[in-house]
Amino acid sequence: MISLLTYTLKNLPNTSKWALRFCMRPLSSSSQLQAAAASQTKSKKTLAKPNIRNIVVVDGVRTPFLLSGTSYKDLMPHDLARAALSGLLHRTSVPKDVVDYIIFGTVIQEVKTSNVAREAALGAGFSDKTPAHTVTMACISSNQAMTTAVGLIASGQCDVVVAGGVELMSDIPIRHSRKMRKMMLDLNKAKTLAQRLSIISKFRLNFLSPELPAVSEFSTSETMGHSADRLAAAFAISREEQDEYALRSHSLAKKAQDEGLLSDVVPFKVPGRDTVTQDNGIRPSSLDQMAKLKPAFIKPYGTVTAANSSFLTDGASAVLIMAEEKALAMGYKPKAYLRDFMYVSQDPKDQLLLGPTYATPKVLEKAGLTMNDIDVFEFHEAFSGQILANLKAMDSDWFAQNYMGRKAKVGLPPLEKFNNWGGSLSLGHPFGATGCRLVMAAANRLRKEGGQYGLVAACAAGGQVGHRSLIGVSRKLFSGNKLIQECLIYLNSIQS
Repeated sequence: MISLLTYTLKNLPNTSKWALRFCMRPLSSSSQLQAAAASQTKSKKTLAKPNIRNIVVVDGVRTPFLLSGTSYKDLMPHDLARAALSGLLHRTSVPKDVVDYIIFGTVIQEVKTSNVAREAALGAGFSDKTPAHTVTMACISSNQAMTTAVGLIASGQCDVVVAGGVELMSDIPIRHSRKMRKMMLDLNKAKTLAQRLSIISKFRLNFLSPELPAVSEFSTSETMGHSADRLAAAFAISREEQDEYALRSHSLAKKAQDEGLLSDVVPFKVPGRDTVTQDNGIRPSSLDQMAKLKPAFIKPYGTVTAANSSFLTDGASAVLIMAEEKALAMGYKPKAYLRDFMYVSQDPKDQLLLGPTYATPKVLEKAGLTMNDIDVFEFHEAFSGQILANLKAMDSDWFAQNYMGRKAKVGLPPLEKFNNWGGSLSLGHPFGATGCRLVMAAANRLRKEGGQYGLVAACAAGGQVGHRSLIGVSRKLFSGNKLIQECLIYLNSIQS
């Protein structure tokens, strides 16, 4: 999925804006924003179009992302989702009765709270009259939540929507075996003692074997890590290269954390425990230490290890999305306009993790931009090998011509613009919550670094690729295998 984001500072004169184009309908900026953009002769072009509603990201937050099995291990998913919603309410001071709709993404659902959005909303104190629903689209579930919000606002159904995501890997649902489940259901239907004894006589000890959530692609029976290992081999990416990239991610995340740049993180008082204030998976190591780890998926010669893979993570995120006119009327200083998004699909067997390569040129061409126009790149890091394979594919004319039907390569994102505050390898990856983190990281980086356009991408299970949206950042005007669903975000900001 790809998004375009525009950064905005409301109190500065002639500030530019965030803009989002929804699907085939670009969302325009107000005349005020257009005038400001026109006055900035040195800024890049604006993607706003007249007579089309602007949609802005006011702000977003997330709980600290923690390694599964740590401080969140005794919670339920709706506890984390509620914490994210409460944090967003505190950060933005948005009145609860102003919110028209709430949407959350999640992947591994807790059966007791299948509509986790609704339960979290009620727990956070939202009115029982505020509708809420839950979506799932693997690792881009919260991206789907955000684009659904965009659709509701663009169509005029809503003015204010909260979108987010949550995942709790510390307590995944483990079922009885199918044979045991069938026997229990049959026992429940039995009406006589003879019928019950007949059913019980069929019991075997192997019925007690638990059924764990699948970690492999349903259509290919291959795990994501196995696909990443094959992809790294296909692109001749060495173990050392993967470890070096992982070390880069952890080092940049640590630097960003120490400098207070991860401003979307809100403290969370865990019931019965201390208050959690920061991510706990950021652990810069050394290449020597990383080299000691054994392959995690293809043994003994694979190159994907625990050190160069994202880890199982608990966490939740939430963003406040509004129609521009509503945000301005309420006195907000939006961080971005969402400009565009798109979802595409690829072969879940051999192209499971190559979604960003296929998605990026499509969203850029749709916006009339090139790779050189992008100031901030935020790509989801499922594996180091996945990131490096995409970078190689994007920089290959041969790949473009033979696999993408293009005359020339997509182009290589400069590393100095790429995931500068760390990524999923270091910050963590709660499946349902990562999309919102990517959007806010891109928005906040554009604001901090003075960029105009940003691109966000994320892979997900199912062989799908989602281009999320174009996001524009405005600095002058506001008075914002089975492993292949990809999400790309394109950010746009207008500079002073």
